[in-house]
Amino acid sequence: MGKLDGKVAFITGGNSGIGLATAKLFVAEGAKVFITGRNQATLNSVTKELGANVHAIQADAADPESMENAVAAAVEAFGRLDVVFANAGITAPTPLGSTELSVFEEILKVNVTGVFFTVQAALPHLKEGASVILTGSTAASNGYPGVSSYAASKGAVSSMTRVLVSELSPRGIRVNNLVPGATRTPIWGQSTAEEAAKLESALAPAIPLKRMADPEEVAKVVLFLVSDDSSYVQGAEIVVDGGADAAPLGAPIYRKN
Repeated sequence: MGKLDGKVAFITGGNSGIGLATAKLFVAEGAKVFITGRNQATLNSVTKELGANVHAIQADAADPESMENAVAAAVEAFGRLDVVFANAGITAPTPLGSTELSVFEEILKVNVTGVFFTVQAALPHLKEGASVILTGSTAASNGYPGVSSYAASKGAVSSMTRVLVSELSPRGIRVNNLVPGATRTPIWGQSTAEEAAKLESALAPAIPLKRMADPEEVAKVVLFLVSDDSSYVQGAEIVVDGGADAAPLGAPIYRKN
């Protein structure tokens, strides 16, 4: 018996990274999953791999009408909606002094406006006991240079979580914020194994656990947040970053051994 037997989950950005790992885990735990993404080829690949319990649609998280259509398709396919994982997000360098307005605004549009309107599109179908997860990032607070728009967008997600808790608690709907740190996902833009290894060697010395996370490790936290195991967890920010935020001075770069 799975932890999500009989549940239906809607995951944006479910065709790669943390979203894909979560879709796989949800299916393994008995859920039916509807995923969205921008890349039709990867959506096709995921549905072929995971079978009849996963449906997918190409959709733009930044377009409210696109999200409304996707949610409607999910409800038509599976008859209900119990979980919303507003996970889709993008990033790009936005260094002070050389950033174009269009780049800055596109990140905010996807990562902030898109998250809000994803939840709004799903709201009419959510009943008491439903769960909403937003995806934040440790970039909101760690001051990593050159990513002002991405950091601001994830700070906004943290603030939005608190407001949605106030609005949805009377309806018995839980809202929590997943806050991943450095995770081995395509969002970093690494196209080869060599580039990925180089990235990890650069980041790992600043992480107490000395490595980046696997997407599957983050997905297990999402599973906890949407399952009955967390039935009294409301408005939480769960940081999944190997200790980098909680104990930065415990990272290898500061240790003698």
